[in-house]
Amino acid sequence: MYFLGLGIILLLMKYLDIDPVMGWSWWIVLAPFALAVAWWTWADASGYTRRKAMEREDQRRLDRINKQRDAMGLKKKRR
Repeated sequence: MYFLGLGIILLLMKYLDIDPVMGWSWWIVLAPFALAVAWWTWADASGYTRRKAMEREDQRRLDRINKQRDAMGLKKKRR
């Protein structure tokens, strides 16, 4: 996501002729977009994206369980 944001900023700076980006080659300005595509391809192929989503789901589940235990007046489970 950082590569995409950087690419958009550089693209706007190049389009609006803001120094020092106006003197750079278009290849340099568009490189963050290629890096973003490479990152997303690697993240999906390696399972990184799915693993992070599963960690968020597990944390939400644990938070919900702990909230229900607190509402019932039980102590939290320690690990």
